[in-house]
Amino acid sequence: MAHFAKLGVNGKVIAVHGLDNDKLLNADSVEDETVGQQELQRIHGWPAAMWIMTSYNTRGGKYYNADGTEAADQSKALRGNYAGIGYTYDEDNNIFWPKQPYASWVKNTSTASWDSPIGAASALTAEQTAQNEAGTHQWGYSWNESNYQSDNTTGWVLADSKA
Repeated sequence: MAHFAKLGVNGKVIAVHGLDNDKLLNADSVEDETVGQQELQRIHGWPAAMWIMTSYNTRGGKYYNADGTEAADQSKALRGNYAGIGYTYDEDNNIFWPKQPYASWVKNTSTASWDSPIGAASALTAEQTAQNEAGTHQWGYSWNESNYQSDNTTGWVLADSKA
């Protein structure tokens, strides 16, 4: 089954509809996004240009097999992420973006994801990892936008959720 995002104002995804793959076939029996867009316009009355194909198996700029493993053939990766309601279609980069998680985070078009402005959180120590595995603690990092806004060299906060 093919999936299409229905776009509203400013490229906002307002719905996602499935369409049988046979509804995508052009005169040469080749799947064609334009044919699917025209079929959805016929069915729903929404302009064809406002239907954008999305891949259920694409996330973070990569295509995944049905079992969740990364596919060897990445040619099927389509538009960065599977479109969800509330996502935004970025026509310039041809990517569906989820909502920006924090005001300071920036788009990474290589991974079709949002990145913190100071990079990834530090790794847990061996001791913290062992405590997590033993179930005595639950160490992890979370982003604190207020910390970042007051000092742009900070943002990641380590905490034990079992404390």
